[in-house]
Amino acid sequence: MFGCEICGKSLCNKAYLAKHIDTIHEGKKQFTCEICGKSFVLKTQLAQHIGAIHEGKKPYACDICDYRFSQKGSMKTHVAFVHEGKKPFKCDICDYSCSRKGSMKMHVESVHEGKKPFKCDICDYSCSHKGSLKTHLELVHEGKKAFKCDICDYSCYQKSAMKRHVESVHEGKKPFKCDICDYSCSQKSHMKMHVESVHEGKKPFKCDICDYSCSLKCNMKKHVESVHEGKKPFKCNICDYSFSQRSDMNRHVESVHGGKKA
Repeated sequence: MFGCEICGKSLCNKAYLAKHIDTIHEGKKQFTCEICGKSFVLKTQLAQHIGAIHEGKKPYACDICDYRFSQKGSMKTHVAFVHEGKKPFKCDICDYSCSRKGSMKMHVESVHEGKKPFKCDICDYSCSHKGSLKTHLELVHEGKKAFKCDICDYSCYQKSAMKRHVESVHEGKKPFKCDICDYSCSQKSHMKMHVESVHEGKKPFKCDICDYSCSLKCNMKKHVESVHEGKKPFKCNICDYSFSQRSDMNRHVESVHGGKKA
């Protein structure tokens, strides 16, 4: 038997010992995918990569929802975090908790340290991780909205957003109730914003041109564009009216044209 001087593990021959040191302690990635060029430490990792990424194999199905996974471990993690609500990582600064260590790291860096290293080349948007920037580009600048509502003309970028839309708009589900007034909503984040803006009077976003203030950055952007820049991007398909907000246009169609669409 040959013993590893680094971790003490015993291996049956010198070749296995050399392979053990290369892969475990030196991190050498000797198995390379011939399709995309990505390298892996273990042959089994390469096989899993090819099956999941290039062949689309996802043999592990969640018994609760329709999600499928390429690895059993990923499926078990999904069940624990999504369906069992396990959030073992707690923030030391605020009451935020999450299911992944990486998510907690991003939370601390973006929320408490203000780190947003990923910048959009088109607008002034910045964010804390690459995935959010990719989503921003596809949603805002490329207009990708792959998920279409079967009931109305709403479309969105993410499946989870469509699920929330159907539940809140068409099914009337609003599980979050305000303790102070009779307001209810479909998302916890919306309730937090409601309490801060309505009951605590927090309106941190101030207009540089007039004395308007609001609780959301997106509302300030809409205010500047509609009031000070005169932008009215939402046009009625029946007459020549245009509006600064989609909701105003929808109300116009409903009241003036009887809900008919050209």
